[in-house]
Amino acid sequence: MFAVIYRWRLRPGKEQQFVDGWHRVTAAIHQQCGSYGSRLHQADDGTWVAYARWPDAATRDRSGTVDPEGLAMMREAVEERFPEIRMQIIDDMLAEPNPEPDAALRSPGDS
Repeated sequence: MFAVIYRWRLRPGKEQQFVDGWHRVTAAIHQQCGSYGSRLHQADDGTWVAYARWPDAATRDRSGTVDPEGLAMMREAVEERFPEIRMQIIDDMLAEPNPEPDAALRSPGDS
């Protein structure tokens, strides 16, 4: 398996716009391009970090552009983008709780 870490510093006041755009783009990539999904985090230093998993680097590289509007939402919210970190997964001990059905398809803030 293959993983990528993405990092950004966001423009103040644009955080929710970024989250909404990230959610749209990530859902589209998962549904259309074969990714295993992604997680978005806010780090202690104020940066935003996403971790995405793929079957392999070639699948990620073929993913192309999906949801141009979502990408535009993200770009407008980003003040600084850091280089991505590409990684081969050697061992995986991440355990998932039993999610609710369709939890991955909900928008942030949905109940």
